[in-house]
Amino acid sequence: MAGTPPAGPAPAEWWERLAARLIEALVFGVFYYILFIALWGIFRTVGMSEMLGGRLPGVFSWAAAGAAYAGYDWWAHSRRGRTFGKAIMRIRLEPRDLPSRSLLKRALVYPAPAMLMGIPVVNLVAGMLLFGVGLLILIDKPLERGPHDRLAGTRVVKDLR
Repeated sequence: MAGTPPAGPAPAEWWERLAARLIEALVFGVFYYILFIALWGIFRTVGMSEMLGGRLPGVFSWAAAGAAYAGYDWWAHSRRGRTFGKAIMRIRLEPRDLPSRSLLKRALVYPAPAMLMGIPVVNLVAGMLLFGVGLLILIDKPLERGPHDRLAGTRVVKDLR
């Protein structure tokens, strides 16, 4: 997995990428809990709260929050080359002028599996996939790219502006 470092900005450190994702996850986590509470109330009112062993609000909430996160990831990288978490951590995607299709592939590999986190058993596979993406970033030296970066032809670099 080793590659020669390309000329240009230095790759973002693993902890910078992790911090950016955690900042974004905090915001989307709040969205998830608000949606979960609303759906729980709705499903309880219409008598559907016990479907799927009481997990129906969680399944729908994870699906909606995960889809929103993946959609936001695609939109933000398409428009500005970075998400708000990356902006706070002063990192960005390179190259900046990628087609939307490449960025959509990137968003579908990571973070889209979060949509599956509410489904019992499948959530284990989705969690392992998300963990594996992070692990592959750590072991890919010197470029520090995950499978989502390789698929899209991107890398996350320090934004020194």
